Amino acid sequence: MSKATRTDPQPSAPHGADSHDLIRVLGARENNLKDVSIEIPKRRLTVFTGVSGSGKSSLVFNTIAAESQRLINETYSAFVQGFMPTLARPEVDVLEGLTTAIIVDQQRMGADPRSTVGTATDANAMLRILFSRLGTPHIGPPSAYAFNVPSVRASGAITVERGDKKTVKATFNRTGGMCPRCEGRGTVSDIDLTQLYDDAKSLNEGAITIPGYGSDGWNMRLYKESGFVDPDKPIRKYTKKELHDFLHHEATRMKIAGINMTYEGLIPRVQKSMLSKDKEAMQPHIRAFVDRAVTFATCPECDGTRLSEGARASKIKRISIADACAMQISDLADWVRGLKEPSVAPLLTALQHTLDSFVEIGLGYLALDRPAGTLSGGEAQRVKMIRHLGSSLTDVTYVFDEPTAGLHPHDIQRMNELLLRLRDKGNTVLVVEHKPETIAIADHVVDLGPGAGTGGGSVCFEGTVEGLRTGDTVTGRHFDDRATVKETPREPTGTLEIRGASANNLRDVDVDVPLGVLVVVTGVAGSGKSSLVHGSIPAGEGVVSVDQSPIRGSRRSNPATYTGLLDPIRKAFAKVNGVKPALFSANSEGACPTCNGAGVIYTDLAMMAGVASPCEDCEGKRYQPSVLEYHLGGRDISEVLAMSVDEAEEFFGAGEAATPAAQRILTRLSDVGLGYLTLGQPLTTLSGGERQRLKLATHMADKGGVYVLDEPTTGLHLADVEQLLALLDRLVDSGKSVIVVEHHQAVMAHADWIIDLGPGAGHDGGRLVFEGTPADLVAARSTLTGEHLAAYVGA
Repeated sequence: MSKATRTDPQPSAPHGADSHDLIRVLGARENNLKDVSIEIPKRRLTVFTGVSGSGKSSLVFNTIAAESQRLINETYSAFVQGFMPTLARPEVDVLEGLTTAIIVDQQRMGADPRSTVGTATDANAMLRILFSRLGTPHIGPPSAYAFNVPSVRASGAITVERGDKKTVKATFNRTGGMCPRCEGRGTVSDIDLTQLYDDAKSLNEGAITIPGYGSDGWNMRLYKESGFVDPDKPIRKYTKKELHDFLHHEATRMKIAGINMTYEGLIPRVQKSMLSKDKEAMQPHIRAFVDRAVTFATCPECDGTRLSEGARASKIKRISIADACAMQISDLADWVRGLKEPSVAPLLTALQHTLDSFVEIGLGYLALDRPAGTLSGGEAQRVKMIRHLGSSLTDVTYVFDEPTAGLHPHDIQRMNELLLRLRDKGNTVLVVEHKPETIAIADHVVDLGPGAGTGGGSVCFEGTVEGLRTGDTVTGRHFDDRATVKETPREPTGTLEIRGASANNLRDVDVDVPLGVLVVVTGVAGSGKSSLVHGSIPAGEGVVSVDQSPIRGSRRSNPATYTGLLDPIRKAFAKVNGVKPALFSANSEGACPTCNGAGVIYTDLAMMAGVASPCEDCEGKRYQPSVLEYHLGGRDISEVLAMSVDEAEEFFGAGEAATPAAQRILTRLSDVGLGYLTLGQPLTTLSGGERQRLKLATHMADKGGVYVLDEPTTGLHLADVEQLLALLDRLVDSGKSVIVVEHHQAVMAHADWIIDLGPGAGHDGGRLVFEGTPADLVAARSTLTGEHLAAYVGA
């Protein structure tokens, strides 16, 4: 009987294991999501779209990917979990069918000077092995070519135990490739003493010019009353010993004014208190001091290669590892292809594959020694992708955050192919995206909205791309929108001359940038756009530069504190109630004493994941109860911070709460499309595009005549791009000059003047290939940009 069953042609019932082909989400309430329930097909490409702030990231990153990561972390021992980031359980009723999630986001890579494109991928490690096998003269193992490994020499008895055997070595050597002078950083820093003190004055006359060293502060008292130097003698008259004690004395405990304090030389003290900290996190006046006081120069010993003399001297076919890392990756791939050495054939194949992946993903213009911290968000995301392209894993969920950010229309096609290749290997690919070119390749589309912030958080559409096109959602209506080229562009009021620009890959570019109009600088990724704009138009007098670098702020920072909006609000509350403004600051006198104004209590559970729970005393409002008794226009301060920008604009516009200073800032926030943000939302929860627009709103009050914007459409929905174009028009019409580095075709079409760089990336770019009006570019179709723009406007 069983035999007959086996040969029976009737299809057998599907295997139970094959029924799990959906990721089911029920009742997601993270951030602004309103009880969202959806089913996402596995092993397909699903694109999530919707206006900025509609809840895409909350659903994809903060719910699906976060829960997947949390469940994986729970499989580790409690000891290991103690060293991992703590992940809270997302607000969702049911999550089923999750697989391992790999998040490829746009977070910038660490800015450690020893982290490069080569160390962030496997390319450097493979090159080091290659040179240790084939390099002549042979200098040692792979570590001898690593700029992160110092050379160590020890003499004396060293006992090495292996099993029962003990061997005593008289000396111990480890050959590393680190340059001893710069310790593998490629640059050496020096402190300019003239910025620390005025040597014509004595300490009592205020010789020290460092911020925080005022005449009556503790820092100054420490030096005056230490007894090491005479506080009435000008510094230039100090003896050698006095100058050494003042500048370099090692840390010593002593009593000053009856208080135990540590005295040390001015230089080590400044290094510890200021120079070892993240410059971006400093207050502006301290950051300005550090910029003045510290000078960075290329290391004279290794010439910026970070490598020791031995590592630089060992070569393969007259190329050292330093030369290989400095080559453009596309050239390095060709060089490796020319190495025919059977003894390392598998290594050469693997290295070749990694380097070809760089070229394929559109990063062939980078070099392996490029510091990882200097990559843009889009470049960093694509470098992270390289690891996964050759991965043997299948049935994994890959989560991408706008993979087309920073990509020219020409490069988007390649990115689409890569996403489809990941899907075809049997993976689930989830993409948060706004560009119609990428939405068009989706197997399944989820459109969130209908609005932003509290007006969003619902699923407006689920289905195919065709269904989205015909559906009545904001995305569907704008899907086939095409901006038109202006008939009559505005006339420039002057020109900004750039002559002989040669930063990075620029080839002595001469260009006249018209002023008083909207100028778009475009070209494929790596063609030299940012080098031209940021290198030749320095941010300074009259120039307002808004880039994509992250806003550094603690979880206490929010739009109200960052834009300076809280100051007029606090003053208005104080004036109406006849109390001090400091009462209305959650970081000062008005703070709830239990949570110190944070609104939540962070509990560290030692070996287990920590938890953040709302403060029970203030119920997350961050203020003392007594402060909340003071009202302005019928609202207390916590209710004002819970308002959205649009609500607050109305509130502070009229009636008892009318505050023109607050109104001006709120109008600017609304202008850049951030009307949905709440005033008290922590900055750490904003997306890259939101942060950039927040910066733009704060800079709109600056007195600059020239605005330089770096890809302001990042993270913007098609409908929001229209609002941005209207804002740029208003800036130009008010007499400003706007220069935009941009790939978005709607912005190109809307420009008065286009500067196109190329024709390719890296050393194939860096040239001016077109300058003129968008209409001329479309008519000529002489460049890649021209061809794509002509197709876009339907010419």
